[in-house]
Amino acid sequence: MHRVIAYVDGFNLYHGLRERFGRQLHWLDLEALATSLLRPDQRLRGVRYFTARVRDQPRSADRQQKYLAALAAHSSVLEIVEGRFQERMIVCNTCGSRRRSYEEKESDVNLAVAMVRDALLDRFDTALLISADADLAPAINEIRKLGGGKRVVAAFPPRRRSDALRRLADGSFTIGDAKLRRAQLPPRVGRPSGPVLTRPAYWS
Repeated sequence: MHRVIAYVDGFNLYHGLRERFGRQLHWLDLEALATSLLRPDQRLRGVRYFTARVRDQPRSADRQQKYLAALAAHSSVLEIVEGRFQERMIVCNTCGSRRRSYEEKESDVNLAVAMVRDALLDRFDTALLISADADLAPAINEIRKLGGGKRVVAAFPPRRRSDALRRLADGSFTIGDAKLRRAQLPPRVGRPSGPVLTRPAYWS
């Protein structure tokens, strides 16, 4: 079978879902979604999910923690790779007031490194890149330089598109609404030896 690893840009996917569906569909089953995007001759060998922990927003952080725990409990092929949010101060040009903000760091770099490393180690035949972040174009170029016939297919989240990725990838498409709606985790997720995790009501 044709081996596929899915690389999920959590930040890009989250904001695409948020713009398209509001608070709905965040309880997303990434393994089920990636599987639904495969051809009959392909088999999913892994899902790598790149994200960063929310800072200074306790309720959002709690929802995120529940989601990450549910993903880990529900899937045996999923790996969560964490970047970070870096604090920075924003100064108003008009009044000079300052406020704290956070900028996501490392997730796209972590994704690019993992995709190139897996290509070098011959872990996939096709990389399924769930992102529309043009900053990932150099990783695709590097995989092409390695040779070996590796393919990269870009699956764009809702309301996201990248002409740079579309030109470089072996294929590209936008993930359809129906696939996203079907690829939802059960309302309650858990293992016999662990806690039961319930979909946050805020995401309904």
